[in-house]
Amino acid sequence: MRFMMLMIPQGYESAEPGKLPSAEQISTMMAYNQQLQDAGVLISLDGLHPPSMGARVSFRGGQPTVTDGPFPEAKEVLGGYWILNVASRDEAIAWAKRCPGSDSETIEIRQVMEMEDFPDDVQKSVGCLESPQGR
Repeated sequence: MRFMMLMIPQGYESAEPGKLPSAEQISTMMAYNQQLQDAGVLISLDGLHPPSMGARVSFRGGQPTVTDGPFPEAKEVLGGYWILNVASRDEAIAWAKRCPGSDSETIEIRQVMEMEDFPDDVQKSVGCLESPQGR
């Protein structure tokens, strides 16, 4: 099963453009990332620049509208993510608990939807029932 661990750093919603973690923070996190890789559960990971450097595209009335960051209504934003391939939700939680997060960070864990999660009629409608997933 694939799970996404979403890092939610408190205060990142108002971080200045170009704000980066310290060398010490990067080193500590890289050691954790290496543990994930060595265990064979890491699929991918990335850190994200602050919302002040981002944009949102909304579709009210069917028309795309672009809003540049920062986004004043944002209460929580993502600072980065990991995608893991583990046997269970409990295993994903166990890995999240090992993360060297600070007092101001939270990790949200969400299972990635797989085609197998959908009923047969949905799988057939998209032609995936017989195709291998490669995971």
